[in-house]
Amino acid sequence: MDALEQCNLCPRNCGVNRYQTVGVCGAGSKMKVAQYSLHMWEEPIISGRNGSGTIFFSYCNLQCIFCQNYKISSMGYGKEISEERFQELCLDLQKRGANNINLVTPTHYVPQIVSALSKIKHKELTIPVVYNTSSYENVSTIQMLNGIVDIYLADLKYYDDALGCKYSHVKDYFHWASLAIAEMVRQVGEFSIENDLMKRGVIVRILILPGHVEDAKKLVKYLYTTYGDQIIISLMNQYTPVKHFDEYPNLNHKISDEDYQEVIDYALDLGVKYAFMQEGDTQSESFIPNFNCSDI
Repeated sequence: MDALEQCNLCPRNCGVNRYQTVGVCGAGSKMKVAQYSLHMWEEPIISGRNGSGTIFFSYCNLQCIFCQNYKISSMGYGKEISEERFQELCLDLQKRGANNINLVTPTHYVPQIVSALSKIKHKELTIPVVYNTSSYENVSTIQMLNGIVDIYLADLKYYDDALGCKYSHVKDYFHWASLAIAEMVRQVGEFSIENDLMKRGVIVRILILPGHVEDAKKLVKYLYTTYGDQIIISLMNQYTPVKHFDEYPNLNHKISDEDYQEVIDYALDLGVKYAFMQEGDTQSESFIPNFNCSDI
């Protein structure tokens, strides 16, 4: 059966026919893209000097209430494109000098992505493909990407499932995300870097939320005790309040320098060798793209 006729790409398992309707994520049967550009604000081994060739997909299956990209993840801003046009975007980014093709929130479009990239990967398209994900997806979805994706840029958002319930309305985030990340590591193995650019491997991002330092530390411990130096951990202090929350006042301010340093110190004490840390007031910098799909 066509995967879109009974969609179970993520653990929500809506089972809807996306040719006729939509599930929780809001996506239909056609890819919808909000922006494509050379992006300089990823980890240095992803962006490099030329930039990462990011393609921001519309909609998201996780729907975090604090999402900084809510314009596309919840409101669905973007333009529907064909698989052929998607291929053209990838090749245009490569021509413009992108270090990689960076697929941002792609989970709900995996069948279309696989169909399109399988025709040009290792042929016209020769740069690495990055899969930039919330990690809330079924293992079978990640398995579809074997041989297509070179680098997994994966979030690990919550250790405590109560936080997933509060902030993303899912009961079992850590269970499914940890299984998905295990499959990512199984596929691409230990990370590989050439000329200061990542060619293969897994980076797992931990966005430290205000008031939840202990949860972030549990995520660090899990990743390091499970994978050791096979993966790179990216500790992010860039949480940016984009709306006011009466119910969760902790989300109305950025993380403090002291809390962020506490997580860094914890990682170092554990013995983490390979990690990215953000310096300065990253919340005030332009990590939120100015979405404009006029050139798509």
